Amino acid sequence: MNLPNSLTLARIFLVPLLVVVLLTKFEGAVLFGIGKELLGALIFGVAAWTDWLDGFLARRRQEVTTLGQLMDPLADKLLITAALVSLVQMDLAPAWMVAIILGRELAVTVLRSLAYSRGVTIPASRLGKVKMMSQVIAILLLILGREHLQQFFIVGQVALWVVLGTALFSAVDYYRRFTQVATDPRLGGFEAARRPSPQKALQDTGTLLER
Repeated sequence: MNLPNSLTLARIFLVPLLVVVLLTKFEGAVLFGIGKELLGALIFGVAAWTDWLDGFLARRRQEVTTLGQLMDPLADKLLITAALVSLVQMDLAPAWMVAIILGRELAVTVLRSLAYSRGVTIPASRLGKVKMMSQVIAILLLILGREHLQQFFIVGQVALWVVLGTALFSAVDYYRRFTQVATDPRLGGFEAARRPSPQKALQDTGTLLER
């Protein structure tokens, strides 16, 4: 396993640690005098940073693999889902907002899978990338704002609304592009999926699984 894939795997292992730190009630400091909110924000920040680092190293070292292309989006979704659900449990984020954001993730994944069954990939949109960045900022600020700086919490709430807005708009954009694929007469039905060549499949898998 190369270094980029190892970083992706480490991000997956950080997910349960993040949930334990955020949701477990500790008496006093958690580690070396650091409160659990600060420690949780540190864990999440490191995990989010590895998301950028593993992709950068994979391209820089020319170590892009099929395993990495499959694990990277999975690790991202696990991290964001765990963090958002934890925020709901901590009363830092409304459950209905988190339900919409996570529901959008599921819906877009289904649409992409259906499109891919016809041999067509739907690449990530700019709104989707903005949403991911907003999610990281919102989660960090909400965690830090609970026990430390109140202004962090306020900005985090604003960032969460940005996440919700970009999630909905990007979902509409994905659906629009999906309907173009579904109604294209040049493509076969979903039950008769085209089978691309192995080289084309490897290239398309990375594009399909982007956020």
